[in-house]
Amino acid sequence: MVRWQLLVMVAIGSGAAAAEPLQCVECHKKITPGIVTDWQASKHAENAVSCDSCHGDGHSGADDVAKVRIPTPETCAACHADQVAQFKRGKHAFGWAAMKAMPTAHAQPVALMEGMKGCGGCHKIGLKTEEEIRALKKDGAGFGVASCDACHTRHLFSVAEARQPQACQTCHMGFDHPQWEMYHASKHGVRFLLRQNGVLPPTVSAPTCQTCHMQEGNHEVRTPWGFLAVRLPLPEDKQWAADQATILQALGVLDPEGKPTPRLDVVKGADVARLDAESFNKEREKLFKVCSECHSENFARAELAKGDDMIREADRLLAEAIRIIADLYKDGVLKKPEKYAHPFPDLLTFHDAPTPIEQRLFVMHLEHRMRAFQGTFHANPDYALWYGWSEMRRDLTEIKEMAGELRAKHGGGHKP
Repeated sequence: MVRWQLLVMVAIGSGAAAAEPLQCVECHKKITPGIVTDWQASKHAENAVSCDSCHGDGHSGADDVAKVRIPTPETCAACHADQVAQFKRGKHAFGWAAMKAMPTAHAQPVALMEGMKGCGGCHKIGLKTEEEIRALKKDGAGFGVASCDACHTRHLFSVAEARQPQACQTCHMGFDHPQWEMYHASKHGVRFLLRQNGVLPPTVSAPTCQTCHMQEGNHEVRTPWGFLAVRLPLPEDKQWAADQATILQALGVLDPEGKPTPRLDVVKGADVARLDAESFNKEREKLFKVCSECHSENFARAELAKGDDMIREADRLLAEAIRIIADLYKDGVLKKPEKYAHPFPDLLTFHDAPTPIEQRLFVMHLEHRMRAFQGTFHANPDYALWYGWSEMRRDLTEIKEMAGELRAKHGGGHKP
């Protein structure tokens, strides 16, 4: 039997040599030729990293396919220890846990979650427990557990590919996180596209996603405001602090008295928010440093401050909407779901919110508030205004009107 460890050195154009495991290549050229051509073009092939290096040597034919080892981050860490260690400290590593922690995740179709055709398709980048990996394999969805291959797509595993902003596009687009749309239509994105297609010379400044969020190739991806634009400690501005407290209560992170709930541990575990001033300032200074490579210090700090201001203004609108619905619960006009632990609408129920007015609040929070603040930080004026702030104003108007109709129907009239 020809063993997987048996390699043949094939001369290539540069005079260097590439290693091919004969048995794997001969078979897979017929069965999955795309995998073979990708691997042959990879740095792995150039450096004699063959199929068995990642998949083990237990599989040698069609009768023992089940013995193929599916790689995990630990597989990659054998050669890329620093990058994997950085990744494990960043927010991408918590993607799977964050998805599974959502209150209504279990109610979604399996194909969308564990089947990775919806939320799971992007959140698969997160680390998984051995038990979760075994369960995924058992259900026939045990691919994509390596995490690294979400950006360095298999079997080319190209560093050049992962450095392009398009590598981020698949996940960072759409309803609640349209960073790609914001970026590629911003001046940053336009300059990069013009540089990429040769209109601008390769030496011009053209920031990519990685320029700001993976400085010097660091895989520990994290942002100051986090995903939900809430943080602790609360701001010194009293009104803003009250608004953020209301939002944190609607997220289930704080109870009605403002004390932490068990859900705060989930937020900590998923690393979706900065929960102390030190961690926020650390991430803010990292962004300021990269902004200052192209802009003056005054300009950079002022632009980042505008993002903070936009969050404050958006929070004012969202908190008012939350309180309107909380008052409907309090006055018995709207039935509060029994599963809600506190007298606030639960923003994390997403599209499973039970009534149209709560659905409107969900859209206001996860679509329009996200666009208002993210559009500001990503230098896209149209997203910040028309897809963000303007939509939030319209949401609030609709919620007020719907609340009035509910009160009138209930017989209590409009709340003064």
